[in-house]
Amino acid sequence: MIDISESGETLETCAGVLQEVFGYDAFRGPQADIVRHVSEGGDALVLMPTGGGKSLCFQIPAIVRERGGHGLTVVVSPLIALMHDQVGALLEAGVAAAFLNSSLSSEAAQAVEKQMLRGEITLLYAAPERLTTPRFLALLDSLHERGKLSMFAIDEAHCVSQWGHDFRPEYRALVVLHERFASVPRVALTATADDLTREDIVTHLQLQDARRFVSSFDRPNIRYTIVEKKDGTQQLLRFIRDEHSGADGHDAGVVYCQSRKRVEEVAGMLRDAGFNALPYHAGLDAALRQKHQDRFLREEGVIMVATIAFGMGIDKPDVRFVAHLDMPKNIEGYYQETGRAGRDGEAANAWMVYGLQDVVNQRRMIDESPAADEFKQVLRGKLDALLTLAEASDCRRMRLLSYFGEPSQPCGNCDNCISPPALDDATESARKLLSCIYRVQQSSGMAFGAGHIMDILRGKVTEKVTQYGHDRLSTFGIGADLGETQWRALLRQLIAREAITVDSAHFNTLHLADAARAILKGETPVWLRHASEKKTSSRSSARSKSAAATAPDGKPLSLAERDCLDALKAWRAEVAREHNLPAFVIFHDATLRAIAAQKPRSMADLDGVAGIGQKKREAYGAEVLRVVSAFD
Repeated sequence: MIDISESGETLETCAGVLQEVFGYDAFRGPQADIVRHVSEGGDALVLMPTGGGKSLCFQIPAIVRERGGHGLTVVVSPLIALMHDQVGALLEAGVAAAFLNSSLSSEAAQAVEKQMLRGEITLLYAAPERLTTPRFLALLDSLHERGKLSMFAIDEAHCVSQWGHDFRPEYRALVVLHERFASVPRVALTATADDLTREDIVTHLQLQDARRFVSSFDRPNIRYTIVEKKDGTQQLLRFIRDEHSGADGHDAGVVYCQSRKRVEEVAGMLRDAGFNALPYHAGLDAALRQKHQDRFLREEGVIMVATIAFGMGIDKPDVRFVAHLDMPKNIEGYYQETGRAGRDGEAANAWMVYGLQDVVNQRRMIDESPAADEFKQVLRGKLDALLTLAEASDCRRMRLLSYFGEPSQPCGNCDNCISPPALDDATESARKLLSCIYRVQQSSGMAFGAGHIMDILRGKVTEKVTQYGHDRLSTFGIGADLGETQWRALLRQLIAREAITVDSAHFNTLHLADAARAILKGETPVWLRHASEKKTSSRSSARSKSAAATAPDGKPLSLAERDCLDALKAWRAEVAREHNLPAFVIFHDATLRAIAAQKPRSMADLDGVAGIGQKKREAYGAEVLRVVSAFD
């Protein structure tokens, strides 16, 4: 048995597992502290961004504790569809892992249960609804009585919170783990949680005494760009063509849309334009959804067009862009979704188009929901934070990190940093717009929508304007100096600042709100950015395109090394097909680039290559050397 009573020894043991099983020489960031604490039996709440190595924070302690005689680690995952790949990756690394979910036949499930009771499994993945069934709890009781229940790892822990972006009621029942197995350590992990969500996780999982590990939320390799929505689909097409297409093929990406209908339309448009695009939403047959997800994970250059039903737990490392054609509900959702890009650390883009209708739609969904007023108020606050990010003229990354309580400096790698927007003092124009809404209501006793208000401001004589006598108002024509695009941008900002509200129940009519008073009095300035879609530097795109031709030390690969890399990728694809796993589960691109650059000639030469653990060296070393030998 391994003695893990001393911190120094524990860390040494964990580092040994990191090298032997996963093939890495050193922990990243706070990983070392986390694996030591969890391996020693401490409870933990781990907040770590996507791509930060979150899984190792429970996988390594699970292995260390199992070798120390503590038995099984149960991993709670909400994603039945992805358990196969997660378990497959562990098996490839030589770790005894299995899953229990509805995809298994009753005979297969019973076989896993027997392995579990015999102590033949190190990590078992299960969905929360299965974990809390009387049958499964009885199995855990049996293990616990024999001292063979090592740990619970609760992945995607934000699902327990009603304030989280992906609340799942079944997660609330996981409090039974604390109540029934109080002596068994638990680690809850998530990539996204603001203060409110963190406290909810602690409360509902009874983790008050758990140590908290909060990593930086910064993903410096991701470039954030938000542009004004004009023709969203055409803007998307230009973005992908300009930034993510080239002679060596198209990049893999995810495009998020709000509705199923929009998903189908956009996927069709991209296919017509020559891209390998697939739709994904809850209205599709489950088998077809799974097929599309498998293709996205296993093929190169696939663009998944999806609702937010897609994405949680997606481990594909080489997603080069995430695009939003519709605005998410809050910053956590935006952060989680954009975080699916660039998990390999290479340059990636987070791109969003945003318009007045997005603001109106999101506010309407909150107003019309059956939730309590207190709950709606929290949702409005979260939406306001996202609107502030979208309207920002300063560094987007600073705004994003500030939301999670992390101070930072201008990043130099978002649209506003690269191409600072020109700002105009629009205070007087804002006062004209607010005054016009007030005068119209005062004269007619009625409220009107944005189009009509803009017609009045710009002095357009329409049938509706003359019908209500609005061409005789003092505000008629006072805004002729601005175009409709500028007025819409200003209106959007005033709605975001809660100076104007939109009554969605009555034809989206406009009304003055509390914040209008200070603007009308001239006490609060309003600045308007020039409404132009500036093309930012293609540095991200260029880096992503050249990543495959760059060694881990940043030096470009020679032509011969690039040929070797192509051959290694072709071999990897063959192995992945045989094993029915995504290619990156066999070896990450970075590992193949290192092999191509270092040209190992013996098994011993493979020891220093990051990402090749003992089991993978034994399983694939000879084949890797064979492929490489052709390029000597």
